Amino acid sequence: MQRARLSAATAGALALAVLLSACSSTKPVDKTAGWSPNRIFAEAKDEMGTGAYEKAIPLLETLEGRAAGTPLAQQAQLDKAYSQFRNGERAESIATLDRFMRLHPASPAIDYALYMKGVINFNDELGLFAFLSRQDLSERDQRAAKEAFESFNELVTRFPDSRYTPDARARMRYTVNALAQYEVHVARYYYRRGAYVAAVNRAQQALADYRDAPALEEALYILVLSYDKLSMPQLRDDAKRVLDQNYPNSLYVARGFRGPDKPWWQLW
Repeated sequence: MQRARLSAATAGALALAVLLSACSSTKPVDKTAGWSPNRIFAEAKDEMGTGAYEKAIPLLETLEGRAAGTPLAQQAQLDKAYSQFRNGERAESIATLDRFMRLHPASPAIDYALYMKGVINFNDELGLFAFLSRQDLSERDQRAAKEAFESFNELVTRFPDSRYTPDARARMRYTVNALAQYEVHVARYYYRRGAYVAAVNRAQQALADYRDAPALEEALYILVLSYDKLSMPQLRDDAKRVLDQNYPNSLYVARGFRGPDKPWWQLW
């Protein structure tokens, strides 16, 4: 009797295992099976239009394979990059754009790909505007801002008549100002903590790397203060002379670190 019960239990376990195995081997249904590339593209566009980028991405990936070697496949790659960007997948979007430019170097959409790559890095504001947070400014990495500038610079150099070039130029100016402002904020960070040599180095870095950026006025002001703290009167006076010559009505001299009331980025 006991042996019979064990056999029944064993048989039940085997049946359950077979059932589970059958379930696990069931392939997901491909709803696009039998669809034409144009229909897949239309469905993906509909999903993008409603903001459902996470649904558009797999459709566009399918379209890349179904329409391989055609302009539609190239468009699918660009739309996928845009959808990944809007879906918060920044690294994946840049990888898609890099792949597109590598595979299609003669495509008439290269200017758009460069512009998109610049915009993605440009919008990585955690690094670009870290000085607005309470994080340690000396530990921030401005790589995204610099990569944005490089993409925009390549765009305006290679495609000066592109429809995206005017906006790219404006973003380049903004990025340069932001990078200079970052260096100056780090210099101010060091000055306020008594690290005057480090403050001098970062202020000089801003002056050497960026021209005509609004932040350079404050960089010179920090040099004046830091050299004074370091008991280096000749260098202090030289920096003050340059400050007075370039910014004769400097509000930093009159008001200290408060400086101008209007932030530099409102110029853009």
